[in-house]
Amino acid sequence: MTTTIRATTARVWDDVRDLGSHVEWMADAEAIRFTSTCREGVGTTFDCDTKVGPFRLVDRMEVTEWVEGAVIGVRHVGLVTGSGRFTLRPAGALRRSTRFTWEEELDIPWWLGGPAAAVAMRLIWMRNLRRLRRRFRRR
Repeated sequence: MTTTIRATTARVWDDVRDLGSHVEWMADAEAIRFTSTCREGVGTTFDCDTKVGPFRLVDRMEVTEWVEGAVIGVRHVGLVTGSGRFTLRPAGALRRSTRFTWEEELDIPWWLGGPAAAVAMRLIWMRNLRRLRRRFRRR
């Protein structure tokens, strides 16, 4: 999924690099607890309390990719496994906007909804991107 945010890539990066603040714009993320001493960069680990409808789980993640100003990649290692990635690129003629892309490849257990849950998650992630975009309208 991709959206365009009316803010420079540097401004968007300054916001999303703060992994703990993701609960402010991700509707399905209720709390993030770091399980490593570092809070950014490759090797950072954290547990994210996640709620989707009646389902709650702890999504355990590890940062596997960190390109300053451009990419954050994670591996999901809990009940839900797979990988995710945020990519930021300058957009617009004057490069005052950011093209933000969110990719996820997850293996969701059948008892958590399997493929049907994947469809629901896509809708939630699209809503999350709208919430992220709104963060920059208020600033």
